[in-house]
This record gives sequence, C-alpha cells and structure tokens, in this order.
Amino acid sequence: MNVHIRRPASSAWVLGVTLGLAAACWVAAVRLMQGMDMGVATRPGSFGFFAATWMTMMAAMMLPGAAPAVARHIHLVRGPRGAPLFAGAYLAVWALAGVVAYALVRPHGPSAAGAVVIIAGVYELTPVKRWFRRRCHEAAGSGLRFGLYCAGSSIGLTAMLVALGVMSVLWMSSVAVLATTQKLLPEKTAIDVPLALAIVGLGLVIVVAPSLVPGLTPPAM
Repeated sequence: MNVHIRRPASSAWVLGVTLGLAAACWVAAVRLMQGMDMGVATRPGSFGFFAATWMTMMAAMMLPGAAPAVARHIHLVRGPRGAPLFAGAYLAVWALAGVVAYALVRPHGPSAAGAVVIIAGVYELTPVKRWFRRRCHEAAGSGLRFGLYCAGSSIGLTAMLVALGVMSVLWMSSVAVLATTQKLLPEKTAIDVPLALAIVGLGLVIVVAPSLVPGLTPPAM
C-alpha cells in the first residue's frame, strides 16, 4: 500500500523538478541569446559559447516533452534515483546533435533557409518520421534510446531552427511548442498533415518572398 502511494508521489516530484529545470533553462537561454540573433546571418561563435547555449536551449525546449517519460521511467524501472541518469542520457543525444549543428551552421541566405524548411516539412510526412515518433512515445527504459527516438522524430524541426536562426527566441519557441506537442500527443492525420504542409508553405514563402517572414535578417538590415 505504501509502495503504491510513494510511487505516484515520486513521479510527481520528478515531473515538477524536470519542468522547473526546463523553466530555469528558458530564462538562461534567453539571456545567453540576447544580441546574438542575426537571423540567417547568425554566426555560431566559439565552440564553447555555442555548446553552452545549445545545451541550455535543448534542455529548455526538450525537457518539457520528456518530463512524462522521465516520470514513467522512475515509476516503472529504477525509482527517483534513476531520473538524473535517464535525463542526462537523453540530453547527451541532443549534445551530439549540437556538435553536428556547429559543424554545419554558417551564415547563409533566405533561399538556403527556405530549402531546409521545405525539406523539414516533407520529412514530417515520411514513414521514418512516424516510426521515430511512435517509438518516442513508447520508450521509457533507457534515456539514450528515448533520446535517439525523439531526436529522430524532431530532427526536421531542429534543422529548421538552425536554418532560420539558431539564436532566435521566436523560432526556438515555435519549434519547442511543436516538438513538445508531438512528444505528448499521438499521431493524428487531420493535424499532422496540415502542419507539415504549413511548414512546406513557410519554406516556399521564405524562398520567394523572404521579406514577409519576420526574424530572417537583423532589424538593422
């Protein structure tokens, strides 16, 4: 009886801590990114600064959607002591994605950004995306496995963030909402297909009329 009472309490506690950490990372990320957003002309800066900012961003963006999985993990597998390891392994996957992003991100033009956004939208419609998303919903035994599945599900959205402005609070917030929603809610064609088409449409607008899209270039330009 006491075990059954303690487990939900532990899950609620871990859920609260995870969400609190994510909130703190949002505040830190916004501060780190002040003055750094140059739209598609954003430069990554030194690797140390980029890595610190990237990990703060990823914790802010990705932990809210992962919080239920962390709580589920400690309930089913290892108890509260397993939560830091699970969350740490999950974030390690996003740290690796940051290394790839740093190697690839360079100042570029709206056409290149639009092309990446179009590809991201098309990816949302693929069986690969759906497979990763389903596995992301199911995995709770390993933070590394959960991270790999969720990274595979959100890789298009993440690439879109990098292409549109990796230091942009606007695009960071937009991608965070989409990624979190997809982690928490099951697939639904009536929602997922229009969303994917909207992303493709955004990419086309960026290519054809970039001035219609806010935040692609610095205000001074």
